[in-house]
Amino acid sequence: MENFNTSFGGGFILVGFSDWPQLELILFIYISIFYSLTLFGNTTVIILSRLDPRLHTPMYFFLCHLSFLDLCYTTSTVPQLLINLSGLDRTISYGRCVAQLFIVLALGSIESMLLVVMAFDRYAAVCRPLHYTAIMNPLLCQSLAIAAWVGGLTNSLIQTSLMMAMPLCGLHYLNHFFCEMPVFLKLACEDTEGTEAKMFVARVIVVAVPAALIVGSYAHIAQAVLRIKSMAGQRKAFGTCGSHLLVVCLFYGSAMYTYLQPTGSYSESDGKFIALFYTIIIPMLNSLIYTLRNKDMKGALWKVLERGRDRE
Repeated sequence: MENFNTSFGGGFILVGFSDWPQLELILFIYISIFYSLTLFGNTTVIILSRLDPRLHTPMYFFLCHLSFLDLCYTTSTVPQLLINLSGLDRTISYGRCVAQLFIVLALGSIESMLLVVMAFDRYAAVCRPLHYTAIMNPLLCQSLAIAAWVGGLTNSLIQTSLMMAMPLCGLHYLNHFFCEMPVFLKLACEDTEGTEAKMFVARVIVVAVPAALIVGSYAHIAQAVLRIKSMAGQRKAFGTCGSHLLVVCLFYGSAMYTYLQPTGSYSESDGKFIALFYTIIIPMLNSLIYTLRNKDMKGALWKVLERGRDRE
């Protein structure tokens, strides 16, 4: 802690959306609704995946991890945002800010790596169907999930440590609704090119490389699907990948906008609205995509509802 700028010991004021006071009530209502749907949807996915034996497969094992990540991600930012929008408290201590920075980076990094693992699972299912169960055995699935968590936590630890080593100065205002890396970097009061270069490399490894691996896996999947002669077989193969591909596009599109552009060109106003998209909308959509577009998940849901009606 000796390296930290002691003038920031009192913490920060999160500007949030106070620049648009006319939007705060509207945002509060909609975000409360979306957050409730996110909690309900992702919790439902986890519960159904555990209750229905038909969902005890590698795909749903990784989907449980994704839903848990989405629950943690939204909960790490949204409750504070709702308090901010209500005007009750716009402050955050330096320690809480650093902790939030670490948690958000960790969860985002883990999700990025987990999406690669899920793409590999889809590749094995479509391109190696006869060997799928042998390839995606329980030991490998657990190892891949652990690797994603360890890799994400390590990346977050590195980037947060680099950020904490930078002296901060200027006003105690963060023009955002949570402590995010691009906004935090703007408070640095010395030349940060060397540190930013190291952090950029880390972000490329965690965002761009996984995205490239997923594109490569889907290129092989597309080739395999096009070799299927029947249209029914092609639709079934694309159906197993469509939900994951849609989630990938939403996640990496917003991540690349936020983390793979120079700090100087980062727009704080635009960044806040993009952040709303990937902290609230995407986690909500993930659960909807995997339930509404998935026959097995819908079947498990109806099965649980019918049990409930029978008990009544």
